[in-house]
Amino acid sequence: MSWIYEPWPWYVSGVMIALILFLLIMVGKNFGMSGNLRTICSICGAGNKARFFQFDWKAQRWNLIVVLGAIIGGFIAHQFLTVETSVALNPNTVADLQSLGFENAGETYLPEKLFSTAVFTDFKNILLLIVGGFFIGFGARYAGGCTSGHAISGLSNLQLPSLIAVIGFFIGGLIMIHLIFPLLF
Repeated sequence: MSWIYEPWPWYVSGVMIALILFLLIMVGKNFGMSGNLRTICSICGAGNKARFFQFDWKAQRWNLIVVLGAIIGGFIAHQFLTVETSVALNPNTVADLQSLGFENAGETYLPEKLFSTAVFTDFKNILLLIVGGFFIGFGARYAGGCTSGHAISGLSNLQLPSLIAVIGFFIGGLIMIHLIFPLLF
């Protein structure tokens, strides 16, 4: 069982991802997580208020199972398959994050400064989460999909818009982490 506790090498996980994508292509499906928000909103009746949500959501039920599997799998991995909770970060990165106020950098995947219940008592953190959530939602919709949809499914289908979107995601991430993030913290 010890092999399951360690990160899997790229040649195993990469082959598994390729196999899943091949199967999805063979059955005419596209993988992506952000489209599930539209499906959930349609199920909840948003189609009565906006045309965007008026579509056959039942054709997307299979993708909701992917989301459910990701939630259940994440829970199982965290509760039963996590031996070490620290994150293998470069010591320079840990020092930089600690200088910005993230005291537990490298100790956990979710920094307490942003993801503890204390975040709801600080107006700045609430504003950052709301604005960040809006940008992620708007960006995923504007780009026609999220990073997983474009980088995994779109690139495997050799779609030029997905390549452009992935390049944009990468450049945006670099700008965020090197220019904007230090200003916020």
